[in-house]
Amino acid sequence: MKYGIIDIGSNTMRLVIYERSKSGRLRERENVKIAARLRNYLTEDGFFTEEGLRVLLDGLLTFQDVTRFHRLHDVKCVATATIRQARNRDEIVRFIAEKTDFRIRILSEYEEAYYGFLAVIQSTSFHEGITVDIGGGSTEVTYFHNRELVDYHSFPFGALSLKRQFVAGNVPTDEELQTLRAYVDKQFQSLPWLKQRRLPIIAIGGSARNVVQVHQMLQNYPIAGIHQYEMNRDDIVQVKKYLRSLTFEQLQKVEALSKDRADLIIPAVEVFQTLYETVDATTFILSRKGLRDGIFYEQFGPIVFPSVLDESFFELAQDYEVNTKHVQHVLKLVIQLFDQMRALSLFPLTGEDLVLLKRAAHVFYLGQYVDEEASSQHTFYLLANRTIDGLSHRDRVQLALVASFKNKTLFKQYVQPFHAWFTRTEQKKLRFLGALLKFAYSLNDTKRNIVDRVQLELQDETVVVHLFCSQSFKAEEYQAEKHKKHVEKMLKRPIQLQFHLEG
Repeated sequence: MKYGIIDIGSNTMRLVIYERSKSGRLRERENVKIAARLRNYLTEDGFFTEEGLRVLLDGLLTFQDVTRFHRLHDVKCVATATIRQARNRDEIVRFIAEKTDFRIRILSEYEEAYYGFLAVIQSTSFHEGITVDIGGGSTEVTYFHNRELVDYHSFPFGALSLKRQFVAGNVPTDEELQTLRAYVDKQFQSLPWLKQRRLPIIAIGGSARNVVQVHQMLQNYPIAGIHQYEMNRDDIVQVKKYLRSLTFEQLQKVEALSKDRADLIIPAVEVFQTLYETVDATTFILSRKGLRDGIFYEQFGPIVFPSVLDESFFELAQDYEVNTKHVQHVLKLVIQLFDQMRALSLFPLTGEDLVLLKRAAHVFYLGQYVDEEASSQHTFYLLANRTIDGLSHRDRVQLALVASFKNKTLFKQYVQPFHAWFTRTEQKKLRFLGALLKFAYSLNDTKRNIVDRVQLELQDETVVVHLFCSQSFKAEEYQAEKHKKHVEKMLKRPIQLQFHLEG
C-alpha cells in the first residue's frame, strides 16, 4: 500500500509518498519539494494574494501529476501558518477543492505543535524534553514529560518572516542580527516553562536539518544519517560563524545547505542558539521525523510505542528476515557466558555491557541478508549507517562493531574512523563482546538448539567451558573450537571445551 501527504508550508511545499515495508514500517518512496515561499504572498493586512494562489495551484497541480501516476487516492493535504493566518483562507480551500484532487486541511497551532511532538516521541527514546520546529511563518515549541505533551506554544515568526522583518539584503548585518536576536529572545522569555529547564532540545524541520548537515560537513562525519545527531551550544556557534564568514553567493554553493535556504539559514541558527541559551539545554538533537510523520503515526497507531527501540529491532528483524528462534537460543547462551565470566572476574564487565550484548545478539551478522560471503562487512555498514530510532549515533556504531565481529583485523578497520569516539579501553571491551557473541553463535551452528546450558570453571590458568547438549554436537564442536581463539586472545587465557551429551 502507498500513502501520500502534501505539506503546504510557508517556505516550501512538499509531497511525500510512503510505502509499507515487511515490518509494517512506512518507508519514504518519493519526496517532491517546491520552494514556493507562500509567506511572501501574505499581505500586511492578512490577505493571501491572487499571485500567491496561482503559485499554490501550480504546485498542487504538479503534485497531482505525481499522485495520479502512483494511483493514490485520499491523499492527505495539510497547510500550516501562512494559509492558517490568511483572512481569506476559506476561499483558498474552496478554490483548491474545485481545481485539484485535494482537500486542504488547515492545521491549528495546537495540531501543528502536537504532530511534531508525536513524531519526536515515536522516533526517539527521550522521556522529557523541549521540541522546536522553525517553519517559514511560525515556530512551534513544546514541553513533554513522561512522553506526554505538557505545554505548547506557536510563535508568530519563522525563518522566512524573520528574514522579511529584520534583514534587508540576502544576509544579515551585525546590527540586523542583533535586533533579530533581541526580538526572538523577548518572545522566548515570555514563556516561563521554557526558561532554564536544563533539558534536551529536539529540533525538527528543514532549518534544523540543514544546520546538522553543515555541522557534519565541517566535522567530516564518518557515517550517514542525521536522525538523532547531537550538537551542543559550541557546535551551533561554530556553524553560525562558518555561515557568517561566507558571502551569499558562497552560501548558495555550500553542499550541505539547500540553495533555497541560503538566505534563511542564519536567522534560523540564531533562533536555535537563543532557544538553547533560554532553556540552558543539555544538548541539541535533530529528529528527522516531523509533522508529516506525526500525522501518519496518529493514523496508524499505536499512539505511543511502548518502546521505540524495541520497535526498531522488530523492524530490523522483519526487514532482514532474521531467524528469531535461533537468536533467542543464542541469546540464552551468551547471557550464561557473560554472567559466569563476570562472576569469575575474567574480564571487567558491567550491566550496560550486557544490554549492548543483548541488542547485538538480535542483529548479529544481519548482513547475511545481502551477501553471505561478506556478511560481516555488510552488517557493519547497515547498522552503522541505518537510522535506528531510539539509538544515538555513538550507540549505533557500538552496536555495529559488536554485531559484525569477525576478527581483530576487520574490527580495527571498522573502528578506525571512530578512534576519537571510543577510548582504547572501550575499544577493547567492544572487541571482547563481539568475540564472545561470535563464539556463542558457533554453539548453535546447525540451528538445532542442542546446547542446553553452559558452565564455566577455572582450572589453574585455563578456562574450562562445559557444554551440555541434547543431541550430537560434532558440527557445534568444530565451530566452537575454531572461534574460541578470539575470546582466548582477549582473556589471555587458554580455553578448553568439554561437550557433554545428556539424556
